[in-house]
Amino acid sequence: MFSINTLSPSRSDYLLATVLRLCAVLSGVVLLLVVVFLVQEAFPALRHVGLVRLFTDDSWHPTEGLYNLLPMLWGTMLVTIGAVSLAAPLAILSAMFCQFYAPVSLARWYRRLIELLAGIPSVVYGFWGLVVLVPMIGNLHPPGPSLLAGMVVLAIMILPTIALLMEASLAAVPQEYLHGALALGLRRWTMIRNIVLPAARSGLFASAVLGVGRALGETMAVLMVCGNVVQIPHSVFAPVRTLTANIALEIAYAFGTHRSALFASGILLLLIVLGIVVVADAVKPRWTYGE
Repeated sequence: MFSINTLSPSRSDYLLATVLRLCAVLSGVVLLLVVVFLVQEAFPALRHVGLVRLFTDDSWHPTEGLYNLLPMLWGTMLVTIGAVSLAAPLAILSAMFCQFYAPVSLARWYRRLIELLAGIPSVVYGFWGLVVLVPMIGNLHPPGPSLLAGMVVLAIMILPTIALLMEASLAAVPQEYLHGALALGLRRWTMIRNIVLPAARSGLFASAVLGVGRALGETMAVLMVCGNVVQIPHSVFAPVRTLTANIALEIAYAFGTHRSALFASGILLLLIVLGIVVVADAVKPRWTYGE
């Protein structure tokens, strides 16, 4: 039987492999340099303030020597969880419609529309949220800039990306599975629910994880609609401030320990993303089809 392993490597193959290895090493070095830079800049705060005080101080008032990051950590996590909870089900439905229900011509244009939405700058979404969504929420429950506004705007932002990735996962399901289901006379929804989704769930899960990473790193949109009040929100209508928004707001004039604490919050974001990737990598192998 023909196998790609039986092909003898050529000179071009060795050259390509060398280039790819160099690119991989370069990527690792750049990432390592970024981590070293963050740790170096955050070290003064970790030394003078201490790790415990970053989560136990009374509030975030750097001019008064208070550096509590916990309210902004709560704001970041709540906005992200809310946005992904809103976007992921809609993304799955969008991917299923485009892949299995829409006519070919409609699916093509629908896919182009989603790609267009994915390319819109985040500041445009934030401006729309500030002008349209925030007044609507304010009429429902003042003040308007709130955790809910951040969730909705962020969900709309990450929805196209997650939907496109989920559609690619559904399209990667082997056609033999679909042909076998049709041969058994299964209805379309039965085939999707019992065959397609279990076969593609690893890719669907990875798409949601990428959406979480996208939401965690968003700055401008949440800065414009969340209200930027340093507090642990008591409801979805309360204003919040995220870690990324805090860095963007204060890095221009921060100095000394204040500036170092902002870099410490950047390390905290990096650790959150690393934790999500590790957990996703640990869970993903268990979600293979047939188990």
